Amino acid sequence: MGIRSSRDVRRASRFEVLHQIYALGSASRTSLASASGLSTPTVATVVSELLDWGVIGEVSTEDSGGGRPRARLAVNPARGFVIGVDVSETYVQTDVFDLALQPRASDRQALDAGHNHPGDVIDRIERGVTAVLGTAGVPRGDVVGIGVSVPGRIDRAGGVSVFAPNFAWRQVPFIELLSPRLPLPLYLDNPLKASTMAELWFGAGRGARDLAVVTLGTGVGAGFAVGGTLVRGTGNAAGEWGHSTVVIDGRPCRCGNRGCLEAYVGAPGIMRQLRERAPGSPLLRPDSQTATVAALAEALAAGDPVAEAVLRQTARYLGVGIGTLVNMLDPAVVVLGGWVTALLGRWLVPAATALAARHTFAPAFHSVRFETSALTGNPISLGAGIFALEGFLAGLGVSTSRDPARHTAAIATTTPPAV
Repeated sequence: MGIRSSRDVRRASRFEVLHQIYALGSASRTSLASASGLSTPTVATVVSELLDWGVIGEVSTEDSGGGRPRARLAVNPARGFVIGVDVSETYVQTDVFDLALQPRASDRQALDAGHNHPGDVIDRIERGVTAVLGTAGVPRGDVVGIGVSVPGRIDRAGGVSVFAPNFAWRQVPFIELLSPRLPLPLYLDNPLKASTMAELWFGAGRGARDLAVVTLGTGVGAGFAVGGTLVRGTGNAAGEWGHSTVVIDGRPCRCGNRGCLEAYVGAPGIMRQLRERAPGSPLLRPDSQTATVAALAEALAAGDPVAEAVLRQTARYLGVGIGTLVNMLDPAVVVLGGWVTALLGRWLVPAATALAARHTFAPAFHSVRFETSALTGNPISLGAGIFALEGFLAGLGVSTSRDPARHTAAIATTTPPAV
């Protein structure tokens, strides 16, 4: 781990204090120090900065037990707006949030294999941003940052998509291509990191310091937080759990290896299991992963034996993968999300976690809590919006081009967003 500069420490402290304000809805300086683990002087300094910049405001007071009443602090939603973009294999979703991370407008555009060139994706992002700002009535100048999530390995600092196998992208300078179209602060990362941040701040991981967020969709991966901090790894590649081997010399995977977990529990792998078990099954929709998995869900609800057999096989591989993950990380919470989980989770999650017990060191298994993501809206675009917020906080005080005074206003007490 590299040596952190004083600026890095200050940035992390700002982010943690604001995180706790979101978690608590409103909070005193004393409760922020207790919840964040930061020293009282550090919290006092950070709060003073955030007040000066209009990011938070004093919304009420509380009894201090004898002394002067304590001020309670909350986020000022009028300070600005962030945008989160989720680029998936099948759609581009764009959401605009106020600074309290309340959603204001959303846009989703279809994406398919014939239109996933970087230029096509950038076109959709630009159209999506224009649409949500128009719907929400937000001036572009009030946007303090845009976070974009793109599948695959990301060079976060350089804004480069290093490798996106589903798109056949390698070394795409994504932010360099996007910035002329959207000349605003831009931040690039991947869906594993984004969904983990959303769960940590607003979802099943809120209040947990150590968690894993498993995403099941076209691709399969996991994001991790340890000690309340996102785990990135040396090259921002932590989380490629879906490319761990579960079958030696097994099915070919899109990454170029064989026997990866993703090849068995990702949507294409589930379709392959259905095709191998019942080649003529009416549940199989060859041109649509989503339609096939949705048809499986309907068949499971009806007790269809073919669908049940496909589910059992999928749960076997997923159970092995979850067991390995728990053995390695010993998390307090494992959250399962993604669109495949949304459709099949009712049956798949209980079956897989029961099987995971056979592949997990017993003390670790009994201390972990398994949850299905309960976030409404899109957790990936929310997480991307949080990355934009993080970048905005990091830049406070660096540039004085905006007048913070004009953003400071009396604000009502806020509550954590229902996202």
